[in-house]
Amino acid sequence: MTEAIYLEVSEKTDAAMKANRQVSVSGMLKILGVSRSGYRAWQNRMPSNTQQRREAVKVKIMDIYDDSKQNYGAPKIAKKLQQEGEIISERTVGKYMSQLGIRAQWVKPWTITTKDSYFSNELQNILNEQFNPERPNAVWCSDITYIWTTEGFTYLTSIMDLFSRKIVAWTLSDSMGVACVIDTINKAKARRNTEQPLILHSDRGSQYVSNEYRKATANMQRSYSKKAFPWDNACIESFHSLIKREWLNRFKIGNYEQAYRLVFEYIEAFYNTKRIHSHCDYISPNEFEKLYEKALEDGLQLVG
Repeated sequence: MTEAIYLEVSEKTDAAMKANRQVSVSGMLKILGVSRSGYRAWQNRMPSNTQQRREAVKVKIMDIYDDSKQNYGAPKIAKKLQQEGEIISERTVGKYMSQLGIRAQWVKPWTITTKDSYFSNELQNILNEQFNPERPNAVWCSDITYIWTTEGFTYLTSIMDLFSRKIVAWTLSDSMGVACVIDTINKAKARRNTEQPLILHSDRGSQYVSNEYRKATANMQRSYSKKAFPWDNACIESFHSLIKREWLNRFKIGNYEQAYRLVFEYIEAFYNTKRIHSHCDYISPNEFEKLYEKALEDGLQLVG
């Protein structure tokens, strides 16, 4: 009861001050039957251990949120806190985030439009929405998206490894010509091991059915989405939506050079290296691949 009275005194005093009215604390205390010494003691009282822990957790939440470029929501922040040893639920994190006035960047879900009733003989969907290969470099997917700048559009071509959801190669260009796709494929082949069977999935855009594309992917199995059916290439489509929602849409991009710097910062300094992913058991794509390599090495040592 006393706690409530102290709060009432404080709130009424603050309200009166905001309304530019003169207020007598002594008068308030007298009316409410509270001693001045008790009120002063209440004002100077140290916060409880529970309050201190709550505030410390909020600081950690803000640090994780800012470190994620202000993208993570309650599920990811809760996972990060739990990895650091905090015992906290997703619901509690969500409550604290609401009190702090922060929230995740929202990504609009895909909706189905139309779909083909048949496949052409050459453009078959080999992948068939099997998005979880058992090893790296088993399935890649690729797509092109536009990025608006004040000097005109630039175009981002990306290749993702579905094992870890890592962007293994990307190219930013001024046009949507086939050259940007070929450049990206060549980068990916230079960085990754393509000796084992590899499926490369894409939509049916002209860049992906060209003779140049066929030559560049001669040692791969080419897989194609059904016409106007984004779910077949949902992972890379989702990534392109993500990079815009979480990062690019925050800026008024002036030209190609600025767009390139922003894309580089997001993919190379955040998405591949730091951003935790539910598919990767809430670690980054790079860390997920390192764990796979370590498990592979340990297995070989046991066999040996």
